[in-house]
Amino acid sequence: MDPIYPQTQDFIGSDIHQTALTPVALVAHQLDHFATRISLLISLFAVCSRERKLERGRAKREKMAMWVFGYGSLIWKAGFNYDDRVVGFIKGYRRVFYQGSTDHRGTPEYPGRTVTLEPADGEVCWGVAYKISKKEDQEVALTYLEVREKQYDEKAYLDFFTDPAATTPAVSGVMVYIGSPDKKLNQNYLGPAPLEEIAKQIFYAEGPSGPNRDYLFHLESALLQIGCKDKHVIDLANEVRRIRPETGLAGS
Repeated sequence: MDPIYPQTQDFIGSDIHQTALTPVALVAHQLDHFATRISLLISLFAVCSRERKLERGRAKREKMAMWVFGYGSLIWKAGFNYDDRVVGFIKGYRRVFYQGSTDHRGTPEYPGRTVTLEPADGEVCWGVAYKISKKEDQEVALTYLEVREKQYDEKAYLDFFTDPAATTPAVSGVMVYIGSPDKKLNQNYLGPAPLEEIAKQIFYAEGPSGPNRDYLFHLESALLQIGCKDKHVIDLANEVRRIRPETGLAGS
């Protein structure tokens, strides 16, 4: 006589012998099968949860990291601890030798010239961005930079790009020191002048950090090393080299 209850495979597949089960046994088997599935889902959820926590932690650390963009001497001499150094550029600015220096590459009596940034639509300024992750390193770096860059009156937080074709920045909020053209706020701003005049000033100026012309030549070399040919910098460097033979002074 046929069993009253259907065969197991009608309910849970062919992995069970085709034998009739009592309602209690059948329910028990289905519950066991269901429990196995639930256990697997819980394990998968736990793995996903751990991954999400790790990702949130990475995102939080990335957000808390401080980034500093260097477009002058910071390119070749950071002076602080950092976790990463990335070559790239900021948009809408150009590098110009319009900032006076009376504490590094010149004196109050004879100021040198260092670079600052000037707004320029459609242009980019190449340099390097430093990533500083640890809080103690950030505090030390900021204290150091506030002294080193004390003659620059502005701090801007700009988008930093690494790919010329990109529309989305690699990093947002990169800190940049700028010497503004506002003479009330920036007493060391010298502004534009003929190329020959700027070159002559750079050639003769010297301060606690050394000759102004060394700064220019180091900058030219550092930019070329990252693949940047800055016409303003190269033209000035060539003009300074032209002046040097006339004076009979040796140098870079």
